[in-house]
Amino acid sequence: MGLGRRLGVGALAVGLLLASETTALAGNTPAYKDSWRPVKVRVADLMSRMTLDDKLGQMMQAERLGVTGPADVTTGRLGSLLSGGSSQPTPNTPVTWADMYDGFQQAALATPLGIPLIYGVDAVHGHNGLYGATVFPHNIGLGATRDPNLVQRIGRATAEEVSGTGIDWDFAPCLCVARDDRWGRTYESFGEVPQLATAMTSIIAGLQGNRLDRPGSVLATAKHYVGDGGTTGGVNEGNTEISEQELRAIHLPPFKAAVQRGVGSVMISYSSWNSIKMHAGAYLINDVLKKELGFSGIVVSDYNGVDKIDGKSGFTPEEVEAAINAGIDMVMVPFEWRKFIDTLCALVQDGRVPMSRIDDANKRILTKKFELGLFEHPLTDRRFLGTIGSKQHRDLARQAVRESQVLLKNEDGVLPLAKRHEKIFVAGKSADDIGNQSGGWTVGWQGTSGPVIPGTTILQGIKSKSSTVTYAEDGTGIDPSYDVAVAVIGETPYAEGKGDRPQGMGLDAADLATLQKLKDSGVPTVVVLVSGRPLDIGAQLPDWAGLVESWLPGSEGQGVADVLFGDYNPTGKLPVTWMRSADQQPINVGDGKPALFPFGFGLHYPRHW
Repeated sequence: MGLGRRLGVGALAVGLLLASETTALAGNTPAYKDSWRPVKVRVADLMSRMTLDDKLGQMMQAERLGVTGPADVTTGRLGSLLSGGSSQPTPNTPVTWADMYDGFQQAALATPLGIPLIYGVDAVHGHNGLYGATVFPHNIGLGATRDPNLVQRIGRATAEEVSGTGIDWDFAPCLCVARDDRWGRTYESFGEVPQLATAMTSIIAGLQGNRLDRPGSVLATAKHYVGDGGTTGGVNEGNTEISEQELRAIHLPPFKAAVQRGVGSVMISYSSWNSIKMHAGAYLINDVLKKELGFSGIVVSDYNGVDKIDGKSGFTPEEVEAAINAGIDMVMVPFEWRKFIDTLCALVQDGRVPMSRIDDANKRILTKKFELGLFEHPLTDRRFLGTIGSKQHRDLARQAVRESQVLLKNEDGVLPLAKRHEKIFVAGKSADDIGNQSGGWTVGWQGTSGPVIPGTTILQGIKSKSSTVTYAEDGTGIDPSYDVAVAVIGETPYAEGKGDRPQGMGLDAADLATLQKLKDSGVPTVVVLVSGRPLDIGAQLPDWAGLVESWLPGSEGQGVADVLFGDYNPTGKLPVTWMRSADQQPINVGDGKPALFPFGFGLHYPRHW
């Protein structure tokens, strides 16, 4: 007892000594710079020192191309920067990204209060803007896996690669529930039912880790709030004309789950709900998201989203007033951020935007910056540079590709392909095109066909399995001597806007011509469809012996070949209902419309294969 008591006295003495040192430190150091203080105390102390200019600057997120240089970050007191989908430094290398980030961050630290900035990118299927990063399947493919644990691991891998370039804010995941496949963002959706997107909020745990200030953690973003997948006609940035009951039943649940998981930010949708632009939707942002769901993080606008409230180019004071009062905390104003600051300043001085709203926005923004540990570790954690495009991450992506493949037709057991004693002819515009198989948001907003990133094409994967493969993109040269033909066809890259397909969802002329050559040869044809959504193939399907939906698999085409050759039994299930024809759109599970393939459909190879 005596020994224990002596230890207790010693511990007390040490505690008093530490307390006195902390008090001394506090006397010389502002409380907000003291990492031992609670975040709430640090936020309150920092805000007590901030001018209105400081606070308005914190609410601005400018495009890196919208500043003339790091000095703009200092003079504008900017709280955030972003790289849009096609905004990469030159050369597009990990170290160049990291150096760029550190340069901007040092400019932020040069402001009177030294508030670090937070930098955002759309890393929506890996760190997809960076050349050489691991590019995972798009969300629709991940929805087909039905594997939330896998998706969480993808979130972690993405966070590590993003961290290696300094970036600390990811505008992902997209939690839209796509209800009309004509919509160009369908591939950004995990599926047509809220349960799928809700399950896949596991990616948030991967991105943010156990704590935001741990190495390799980044701020996640639930987007786009709310109802963007339910617009009439599947029109991008359109009008979701449904009751509040349906909005709450279909589109809100994934966001509720994201908030429960502690997601750090929520991005507002360009779309409208019953003709009210979401960027001015005070009820859904202030009342539902912040109060009812209890969201305490950052509400961020979409790119120039405030400008679009009145449907005219350029923002007005009325739009700024509506958006800020509706609850938007950080405004993505890529280029006109100086004008936005001046406009918002005038609105505050005129009493049209209350100071309490500015303070609430700053509290939310600064809280996340402290939680991320940016005040203690503002510069790039270059220990993660080695994770970018690493074998471990590419193996994970290959697993995701395998699990996402959906076998839809397998006549006479044409699949799996035989590695020996089978002469294989491969055709199709997407067989040897890694840009096509990666889709939009791949080193460029809309994506590009061609060798845009390093990785493995589907053809390369097939050739690695068999030495008896002949390839001709357009099908030229096929003859009856072949045992099987594999046609890798489908869509070319697109993102929102460009990807909307209101006029039809069929195969293009090149695909149809290739298929005709294969059909004329009499060789059994397996179609591998590379697409961001179901396509209108009802008329062609009877000609095919096999059909595999590959979605947009990303950089690891080897995973497609793994399934085609039977190294792995296909396990993917449709995350959407497959239409018989495009005139059935919108078609969703439970609506009574007869489908070509129902929601959840997916075949397996027989056990004896």
